[in-house]
Amino acid sequence: MADTVKEADSKKHFLIGLWIGIGGAILFSAKAIVAKLIYRYQVDAVTLITFRMLFSLPVFAAVAYWKSSSSRPMDKRDGVRIVVLGLLGYYLSSFLDFLGLQYISAGLERLILFLTPTFVLLMSVYFLDKKIGTREWLALVTSYSGIVLVFAHDAQAGGPNVTLGTMLVLGSAISYAIYLLLSGELVLRVGAMRLVAYAMCVSSVACIVQFFLVHPVSMLIQPWQVYGLSVINALFCTVLPVFMTMIAVSRIGAPSASQAGMIGPVSTLFLGAVILGEPVTVIQLLGTALVLGGIYLLSRKKI
Repeated sequence: MADTVKEADSKKHFLIGLWIGIGGAILFSAKAIVAKLIYRYQVDAVTLITFRMLFSLPVFAAVAYWKSSSSRPMDKRDGVRIVVLGLLGYYLSSFLDFLGLQYISAGLERLILFLTPTFVLLMSVYFLDKKIGTREWLALVTSYSGIVLVFAHDAQAGGPNVTLGTMLVLGSAISYAIYLLLSGELVLRVGAMRLVAYAMCVSSVACIVQFFLVHPVSMLIQPWQVYGLSVINALFCTVLPVFMTMIAVSRIGAPSASQAGMIGPVSTLFLGAVILGEPVTVIQLLGTALVLGGIYLLSRKKI
């Protein structure tokens, strides 16, 4: 009887963690939808990302202060590494992502970003002499076939700017993959929550400084809809999914949380159709299935 109760509690614990992970993936993917809505008010990528960081900075700063006051002092070299990672993994990656979203559909953007684990794998092969097996090659071929299929479809329908947008988002995915690769040992020393909070603070400051370098202060005055959507982008598509993903990882482990995140591209595809009126075609569905299939194969084996 006790074993049955324990098993039921364990299953409930796992299911709660799984649903938290799924919710975090959907919310994080929805940032592409919110960005598309903000672009309707003639806001450029620099302004969009600045408002996102302005509204999320207080939360990450509070978490950073809390973790710094309750953790051991950090090595100066680790501080420098965090600054570099914050600029590379969140500032550059986010900027390229939002810049690319001006030219491609939200669905294609999410599919490209979902290739990040494959970039981590390829970088591990090239820089860390990691061996790549048959399953991993199959995963790579499957995933990239899906991207090529959707890209060819969108390029035919959307014109030459689709190529530019795809390259920008591809740069975003590569930038974030480098961040993941470089942050491995640092996470163990600093802690995941502390690292994310510090890196996001660095990214926020960089975005705000960039804004004032390229735009006059008057550009901060925007329609109320831009402020409202930016708050949603900051809190519900940035802050909340970050912590939800951490909770999911702590409950069900990184592999299961990663597989829960596979709902992201699917949710973006259908949210784009419902909210933005983006078409959902058979080719897009097939491409999405190929990308998800490839990532699933990859997730069955540790990178």
